[in-house]
Amino acid sequence: MAWLKGIISIVLLTGNTLFWGIPLMVLSLLKLALPFKPVQERLLKYLNGIASLWIATNNLWIRHWLRPQWHIDLPDSLSREHHWLVIANHRSWTDVFVMLYALHDHLPMPRFFIKRELIWVPIMGLAWWALEFPMMRRYSASQLKRRPHLAKHDLRATRKLLTHIDRTPVTIYNFAEGTRFTRAKHEQQESPYQYLLKPRAGGCAQVMTMMGHKLSGIIDVTLDYRQGRPRFRDLLCGRSGRIILKARRLDIPEWMPDGDYLNNTHYRERFQAWINALWQEKDQQLSCTTVS
Repeated sequence: MAWLKGIISIVLLTGNTLFWGIPLMVLSLLKLALPFKPVQERLLKYLNGIASLWIATNNLWIRHWLRPQWHIDLPDSLSREHHWLVIANHRSWTDVFVMLYALHDHLPMPRFFIKRELIWVPIMGLAWWALEFPMMRRYSASQLKRRPHLAKHDLRATRKLLTHIDRTPVTIYNFAEGTRFTRAKHEQQESPYQYLLKPRAGGCAQVMTMMGHKLSGIIDVTLDYRQGRPRFRDLLCGRSGRIILKARRLDIPEWMPDGDYLNNTHYRERFQAWINALWQEKDQQLSCTTVS
């Protein structure tokens, strides 16, 4: 029965989180209490190892307990020894688990752009801080127009991550839409895309400005739920259906690194045009009537 499978999935997920969460919390508190660079670097290495084991254990029970009907298409040239930027559309919490399931064995440790409010999530909030996830404040276009300096808060969060990027390879994940897709949000935005919200270029541009030359490439991920269900509870109950993840590697355009998104109008418009064209391609892919 689906509800029973869901209960067992919650037990497995909770148990795995608590099992690895205890040492993760201890190391996170040590990192908070011992602000010495050599100590923090060693602690971050251990934290990454524990987080990797949490992901691997989740993937194990997902594979053997849920046995998901996911079609995953990845490029061949991925490596865990290099830095990457992953850009994806966003539907639900299911996206995170699908992407980690598909990419964890092929890319280095993930760093997600997350909302700052999530720091208050028990266990995980402190862990995300200790793992140096960039925590972003979300501002509306009208707020930024009235107070442009607010954009610098997110810039500082990104810079904090990227100043330590040389310590270990990482994969920076960015859901460029900034929020989960719903029809209400789609209508409110008057989005020009059929299946997507408008993308936000700022997070990607900040990464490119600060570490574009260090990235091995951009991984463009399209999550397709046309034959599946995006709700997280459907995933836990083993009825997520056929979800398709297609990833492709994009070379970084020569003009993209070292730009100034906040202060250079020409660069900002060019970056926005680039990501809008990328989103147009995603929407066309999602609009296809047949699924390979």
